[in-house]
Amino acid sequence: MRYCAAFALVSASVTIGERSNAVDSASPYGTFGGDTIRCVINTGNENYGRNGFRTGFSYELLRKFGEHVGADVKISIADDHSDYVDSLHSGVIDIMVLPDTCGHCGNDIILSRDLDNTVWAINSEDIAKIKEVNTWIATYTESDEYRQTWVKYHKGVNPLSRFDRERLASRISPYDRLIKEYSASLGWDWRMLAAVIYQESKFSINTVSHRGATGLMQVMPSTAEYYGVTDLLDPEQNIKAGTMHLARLQKMYSDDNMTDMERFKFVLASYNAGEGRIEDCRNLAAARNLDNNRWDDILKVIPSMREEATVQEANLKFGKFNGTETMNYVDNILNIYAVFCEICPA
Repeated sequence: MRYCAAFALVSASVTIGERSNAVDSASPYGTFGGDTIRCVINTGNENYGRNGFRTGFSYELLRKFGEHVGADVKISIADDHSDYVDSLHSGVIDIMVLPDTCGHCGNDIILSRDLDNTVWAINSEDIAKIKEVNTWIATYTESDEYRQTWVKYHKGVNPLSRFDRERLASRISPYDRLIKEYSASLGWDWRMLAAVIYQESKFSINTVSHRGATGLMQVMPSTAEYYGVTDLLDPEQNIKAGTMHLARLQKMYSDDNMTDMERFKFVLASYNAGEGRIEDCRNLAAARNLDNNRWDDILKVIPSMREEATVQEANLKFGKFNGTETMNYVDNILNIYAVFCEICPA
């Protein structure tokens, strides 16, 4: 059974008059207004699939609901070690987004009406809050804004598939506006930054690496803290932190005698491996009378950096370096950028 009986009763209680007031007016109930709405999204770690970017879509809808009711929204992603039903029941969190196939039914939580294959779970004692949620959902899903948001996250979500079908498009991701804004601060073609983000996360905001790198640009929490960013799930804050780091790396190479494309390759390599590792590579290249301002010459020395003898020979500060991931990383981004230029002409 996909929905609780309590859900059916609350959903049925939303009147036509309440629907007409839900989007453009102030919140009709005010049960959330002035508070911080604490939310958890538990829709899985997806990239592309039947539901597109379900986590990113749910994130944006929660933000829009918060704007409607006049409340701040604090959103996090579910982990495997927390009992969120107990958290809902105790009031630690207010809303949990679940797949509509979750099948949860009991006296502890109540589920909203369907919202594109998801439901919002709320403490079963908060009848006024679920009624407010259902009133907003009923009306918002009929609006042009909702349809535009839905298309952004569900239509053409895999840009590389368009290349395979030889189709052009006016957009690459749900985050094109942010990518264009922040790429300007780097002086980059926005499709370059889009290629970096695609390589890092495939535009999925809830991607987390085994090392703890988080979000669209796979930013480490320590890096985010350095740049004053506190919420790496937030697409804009994540891109802000990532581009601030890219800008610092770009400035680091600005005095070197490099072409723009060579500088771009070194910035990418440093973003992936760390600037200290790449400095080791450049020092080794110089010691071997190679041009350490050319990425192709760096590629010549990386294989030997996997050997202990090279560490001793060149006094590598960061020890042995496999380098395979970084070499592939640079190549992949350049290839993705070329594809993006094909499918999305400037």
